[in-house]
Amino acid sequence: MKFKKSILPLLITAFALASCGGNNSQKEGNQDSDENSNGILGAGATFPYPFYSKVFDIYNKEKGIKVNYQSIGSGGGIKQLQNKTVDFGASDAPMSDEELSKSPAPIVHIPTCLGAVIITCNLPGDPVLKFTPEVLANIFLGKVKKWNDPNIASLNPNVKLPDLAISIIHRSDGSGTTYIFSDYLSKVSAEWNAKPGKGKSLNWPAGLGAKGNEGVSGLIKQTPGSIGYVELVYALQNKMPAAQLKNKAGNFVAATLQSSSAAANIDLPADMRVSLTNTAAADGYPICSFTYLLLYKDQKYNNRTEASAKATVDLVNYVIHDGQKYAELLGYAPLPDAAVKKAEAILKSVTYGDKTLQ
Repeated sequence: MKFKKSILPLLITAFALASCGGNNSQKEGNQDSDENSNGILGAGATFPYPFYSKVFDIYNKEKGIKVNYQSIGSGGGIKQLQNKTVDFGASDAPMSDEELSKSPAPIVHIPTCLGAVIITCNLPGDPVLKFTPEVLANIFLGKVKKWNDPNIASLNPNVKLPDLAISIIHRSDGSGTTYIFSDYLSKVSAEWNAKPGKGKSLNWPAGLGAKGNEGVSGLIKQTPGSIGYVELVYALQNKMPAAQLKNKAGNFVAATLQSSSAAANIDLPADMRVSLTNTAAADGYPICSFTYLLLYKDQKYNNRTEASAKATVDLVNYVIHDGQKYAELLGYAPLPDAAVKKAEAILKSVTYGDKTLQ
């Protein structure tokens, strides 16, 4: 799949806007009534910001309803929703049982698209390498230290691997990308699961840290012999090679939008709080995740009007239907049909008191 060269500037601009927006009064819940009386306010995950920015802009043009989305990170979005200062939150990982138990009322998860975390390397000739889960985990544990290690060489017999030290690059900031990657490693490696485990921030056993996907991408490109993980869209736009990974079914799979969507072709739970890493789908890429919009199941709270509640639900419904056509253009995998059906059912359960909104 070829992507237009103009997408990268869009992404850079989107993330720049996100970082600028993170300090305004909306983080504190002090919204001006004249700005938001006819609009919808959301906050959360940075990963889907370019997708949401595009869809929300189109929605405003089509429906005349402004959507103000603050890209402040998944944790911030969850916190603001729990504090009831936004109409919806957004997260790259489903809320934990503990997070849900600390919320003032039941919260539902609506998947909006899928993203993949890819493994990329800076080696002469930019070869597309193959990794098994075991070898990949041992590299990031710091146990495999050279590129010409027999464990890597046996998987890549047609690649001339250099006698070069492996330099591991990872995120220095807390992120959903790290959560997805570490969730995968925790499933395929007992040693990784024991320590460092999974989370948005980790005590890394080896390597150098960089902030954001852009920071990791830049440091990898500047460091010969490096390896790291970034979101698929960054690899596509920066022309970085993405390794093929052996999935649970035993197939080596390249990271594409198609294999990312295929990762969700599994038995999905009704509440859609699911981890897609190490998917059982035969053609699915193993390091994928949904990203979610979060909202209260009962929208009647804090003097919230029925009109505001209906507007929020209608927006989410638009994202999972009409909005899907913009996902691929921006480097995201659209929802498979099974996920759309589950999302529809969840939205139909959202109410305003005793009244359904769909």
